[in-house]
Amino acid sequence: MQLRHSERKKAKIKMALQGSAGSGKTYSSLLLAQGLTNGDFTKIAIIDTENGSADLYAHLGDYNVLTLAPPFTPDNYIKAIDVCEKAGMEVIIIDSTSHCWDYLLDYHSSLAGNSFTNWAKITPLQKAFTDKILQCDAHVIATMRTKQDYVLNQKDGKFIPEKVGLKAVQKDGLDYEFTIVFDIDIKHFAIASKDRTGIFKNLIEFKISRETGVKILKWCSSGTNLQDAREKIKATKTVEELKVLYNQYSNWRELLEYDFKLQKDTINSKELLLNPKSFSTNGHTTHH
Repeated sequence: MQLRHSERKKAKIKMALQGSAGSGKTYSSLLLAQGLTNGDFTKIAIIDTENGSADLYAHLGDYNVLTLAPPFTPDNYIKAIDVCEKAGMEVIIIDSTSHCWDYLLDYHSSLAGNSFTNWAKITPLQKAFTDKILQCDAHVIATMRTKQDYVLNQKDGKFIPEKVGLKAVQKDGLDYEFTIVFDIDIKHFAIASKDRTGIFKNLIEFKISRETGVKILKWCSSGTNLQDAREKIKATKTVEELKVLYNQYSNWRELLEYDFKLQKDTINSKELLLNPKSFSTNGHTTHH
């Protein structure tokens, strides 16, 4: 046994980029990764399922490419992430995760028996893939292809068809697992449809650049991040302690609202168990 000084592990960003074909997901991912590694492309790996699209931007720098061939099983993705981790990659770009979901849908349709109950065989496979991303000891940028459609926009008195991205080809709710989700349109403009860091909440639309990655890296390396805040909230023993943190994280209340509520309920439940006489049977506090 050995004592050591306490240290705060730096957060590893887990983010997703959603967009239709041609929106620039791969290029934007590389720019983000460039910022996250302070420009060291040798610490970036792309897991490529897009027929060599990862090599289109070789002029940017000496990043690494791992070509994933069919079948695009969750297990093959997991093995590819393992290879990147063992090679010491700081940023892993999964381009794209949609092929994994396509595989699982095909696998589900091939199973005999009840279609509804067969999802019980699919869910653990998808969960293993998602867990691997979230537990990975590297920054992860996952791209997701969106289904395409066309809308008619009026310009100079004429109606011109314009391609737009719709729903991501992935499991519903997967975007909830990521800290940041950028939606990229066909003109390469991005908006943060989800942002737990609070960095992009006031930006309407912008173009992703190396500086975007630098901002995210700064947040990951800062003394205060969401994971730290959540751990401190969970460690509180009284409502008074919780109030102190509530005031301390005033800028983050929207992001931590659920955590505060959950911990308050937990504290109140413990107090009820320890001192049941202070509560009446109908749930109202008894006054003596």
